[in-house]
Amino acid sequence: MSLRQIEPKQRGFLIVNSHPEGAARTVRDMWEAVPARTDGRRPVALVLGHSAGYGLATVVAGLRRHGIRGIGVAFEAPDTGRRTAGAGWYRTAATAELVAEEGHDFRFVNTDAFSDDARSRVADLLEEHYGPVDHLVYSLAAPRRTDPGTGEVHHSVIKPLGAAYEAPALDFSAATPAVTWTRLEPGTDAEARATVAVMGGDDWALWVRALASRGLLADGFTTAALTYVGSEVTAPVYRHGTIGAAKEHLERTARDLDGSALLKEKDGRAFTVVAGAAVTQASTAIPSIALYTSFLRTVLGDGGFRTTAEQAVDLWDQLEGRTPLILDEEGRIRLDGWELDPGVQERVRELWADPQHALDASRSGADWFMKQVRALYGWDVGNVAYGRPVETDVPWPALG
Repeated sequence: MSLRQIEPKQRGFLIVNSHPEGAARTVRDMWEAVPARTDGRRPVALVLGHSAGYGLATVVAGLRRHGIRGIGVAFEAPDTGRRTAGAGWYRTAATAELVAEEGHDFRFVNTDAFSDDARSRVADLLEEHYGPVDHLVYSLAAPRRTDPGTGEVHHSVIKPLGAAYEAPALDFSAATPAVTWTRLEPGTDAEARATVAVMGGDDWALWVRALASRGLLADGFTTAALTYVGSEVTAPVYRHGTIGAAKEHLERTARDLDGSALLKEKDGRAFTVVAGAAVTQASTAIPSIALYTSFLRTVLGDGGFRTTAEQAVDLWDQLEGRTPLILDEEGRIRLDGWELDPGVQERVRELWADPQHALDASRSGADWFMKQVRALYGWDVGNVAYGRPVETDVPWPALG
C-alpha cells in the first residue's frame, strides 16, 4: 500500500506526477461517451500505443462498440515512491477494470514496443489466446527509438526544415494562459533522418512482418497507422518540418505495405488515418500547436470539436465495414473534415492574425485547453476527491 496526498507538479508544459483516480475517471468518462456495442463479430485487434491519445480512444471505442478481443501495448513507468506512476499506467489499470466488468477479453503488455523482444512476446500471447489478428492499429509516439537491427538510438526533434520558424504560441506553464512567441532554427538533414527513424513507418512495417512470419495475419487483415495533417497555420513547424518528414515516410510505408505480397496473400489492406486535432501529451510539446488547438476550440465550441473517442468510433465503423471508408486522393482515411472545413480554418486564421487580442477577447478555448492538459495527468477531473490521500502503487493488469 502507498497511500499518499499528492498535488500536481508542473515543469513547463509537463506535469510530472499523475493522479490515479483522476486518470481512471477520464477512462470511464470516455467509455460512457462511446455508443454501446451493437451485434456483430468480435474482431481480434492489436493496438500499439494503447495508453494515451488516439491509441487509448481506439481501445475504448473498439471494446465498447465492437467488442474487440486482443492486446494493447504501451511503455509506462510504475510508481517509484518518489514519483507516481505515469498517467498511462493508471489509465491502463482503469481500462482493464472495465474489460473485466463488461466481460471482454483484452490484455495489456507493458514493454518497449520498438524492440524485437516485444514483437516476439506479443506474438506468443496472440498464438496462445487469440490467433490471427484482424486489425493492427499503430499509434506509438515516443521521443527516441533504438533500432533493433543496429542498436543505434535515434532521437526525434521538432524543428522546421529549410528556414527558421517564428510564430505565436500558448504559454500554459502558469495559472493563466498567455500568448508568447517561439523561434526554432531549421533542423539538419541528420535530425530529419533521426526523426523519421523514430516516428516514420519502419517500426510499423517490422510489426506487420513479424506477425506475418508467425502466421498471425487473418484473412482480410487491416492495419492502420495514425497520422496528422493539420492546418496551413501550423504547417511550417509540423507538416513541413521534421515531424512532417516522418509522417510522409509513414504514408509511403502504408502504400508499400498495401501493395506487398504479405498483405495481398491475405486480401489485406494498409492505411494511414488522418485524425483531427487533439490535446495529447505528444501534441502539447509542439510549439504553436497548443495555441492553434485553443483557437480551433474557440471557433468550434462544445459541439463542433470532435473528441478522440468520437473519431475512434468513426474509425472502427469504417474498418469494420459499418460505414463506407472516407478516403482522400492519396488513399488515407480521413477523420479530420470537421477541423479542415474551409469556414472553420478561415475563422482560425482571423484569430491567429492577432493572437493576443483574440485571447483577450475570448479565453474559452485556452481555458479549455489548460483543463484538458491537466486531465491528461488525472488532474481537474470531475467527481474526484483530490483532498484525500490516494493509493498510487496500482498494479499493472495481469496477463492471465
